[in-house]
Amino acid sequence: MKKIEAIIRKSKYSVVKEALHDVGVNFFSYWDVTGLGNEKEGHVYRGVTYSTSDIQRRYLSIVVNDDFAEKTIQTIIKAAGTGDVGDGKIFVSDVLECYRIRTGEKGGNTLK
Repeated sequence: MKKIEAIIRKSKYSVVKEALHDVGVNFFSYWDVTGLGNEKEGHVYRGVTYSTSDIQRRYLSIVVNDDFAEKTIQTIIKAAGTGDVGDGKIFVSDVLECYRIRTGEKGGNTLK
């Protein structure tokens, strides 16, 4: 099993969510997060410079079986991408085990 953690633009969340549902990812968790980016310049609005170093994003946490990881990753890249700096990042790590609390069942079938 793989854990896919994606940090995406908040404005792309509904598109990513719909795309994930379309390929069969029907369960994941998400949080609103704030991070620091590489962009050091501020934006000027009506003569006032605003800091853009604090960036509002949405953090997705998805666990899928190994054979479904690449499809999930490509779906996120396609749906979340704009081609601009700040589209986000995806991190992938191994999940050693998964348990269904209700039944005590363990393994990849608990993800269905």
